[in-house]
Amino acid sequence: MKVLQINSVCGVGSTGRIATDIHQTLLEQRYESYIAYGRGEALNCDNAIKIGNKIDNYAHVAKTRVFDRHGFGSVKATKEFIKQVEELNPDVIHLHNIHGYYINIEILFNYLKKANKPVVWTLHDCWVFTGHCTNFDYIGCQKWKGRCFNCPQKKKYPSSLLFDNSNLNYNQKKELFTGLNRLTIVTPSKWLAGLVKESFLKKYPLEVVNNGIDLDIFKPSLSDFREKNNLEDKFIILGVANVWTRQKGFNYFFELANELKRDEVIVLVGVTEKQKKSLPFNILGISRTNSIQELAGIYSTADVFVNPTLEDNFPTVNLEALACGTPVITFDTGGSVESIKEDAGLIVEKGNLLELINSIEKISFLNFSNNCRTRAIKKYSRRDRHLDYLKLYEEVSF
Repeated sequence: MKVLQINSVCGVGSTGRIATDIHQTLLEQRYESYIAYGRGEALNCDNAIKIGNKIDNYAHVAKTRVFDRHGFGSVKATKEFIKQVEELNPDVIHLHNIHGYYINIEILFNYLKKANKPVVWTLHDCWVFTGHCTNFDYIGCQKWKGRCFNCPQKKKYPSSLLFDNSNLNYNQKKELFTGLNRLTIVTPSKWLAGLVKESFLKKYPLEVVNNGIDLDIFKPSLSDFREKNNLEDKFIILGVANVWTRQKGFNYFFELANELKRDEVIVLVGVTEKQKKSLPFNILGISRTNSIQELAGIYSTADVFVNPTLEDNFPTVNLEALACGTPVITFDTGGSVESIKEDAGLIVEKGNLLELINSIEKISFLNFSNNCRTRAIKKYSRRDRHLDYLKLYEEVSF
């Protein structure tokens, strides 16, 4: 069987690593595998296909910024790519993120309708069934259930600085994305699956396949992190994010810092140099680390992992913490709660700082480490989840 995955990036970022991890599992099982991508350089994939170039990306960005027509640029690049797909003739096409300034969704889906090949589409956010945004939970917008218009997040990714074409985008997406006969949708969380069932994609078969992680890397690990940072006698409250924003709960750590005891400290991984300068004395800021082993050591050192996210699908950071034996406290947000059970962490009402403080106090008296690791092994093995995809490819190809 020949499988083609399509994603904005290859081997970098969360979705890019998911694509290359699936690719490696396919090769191990003697499948033929390719990844098409549109931005940056390809990592960990010898059979990568680049869609367009930087000029195409910039032109697509310009069309988005001015006309709010994200997904409708990259005409020439997409036409050339479709010729490559026709020559490759894959048995299954697996879509990931088709937003990201690199592909024309109209040309792509016209080809998919014509080819009538089985398509598996993993939704990593909500962009597919909105007229503009990738997420709407933070602002509580419900327009996507009927029709998008006057988008309140027009200037958020993929930002438009002038026009609002959310209504046109919504109508065209609905027409394009509901025209396939052999489409199966996958979501990483039950929460996102629930949203899909309320969207114009509700008629399609739907599977939930959780994200997985490498349990050989993310595991309880020895680390000199405490000694290097003079934290030997501290209770460490850890937060990790690729980018710290208000939606990720960055501000709650400032509020939490005001309530810490003398033997408690917050460690935030992923902060920028500018953010570092604004941190109080009892928050240690660490720039994003490129060493996964180092990150696993930090997870293992922490006493509790706190994820005060206000908008999320199925955060991998929760899984990484659990796999390293560190209990998780998260706000009751999106799919963030789905990886947490009572013997591996605690769930807090969204935005409730007092309950968050009490939960940290409570978890300091509980020994969840073994339960956390056991849950990660049982539910979030990367290889097991990718084998779920291989099983799905077999099912949809008949």
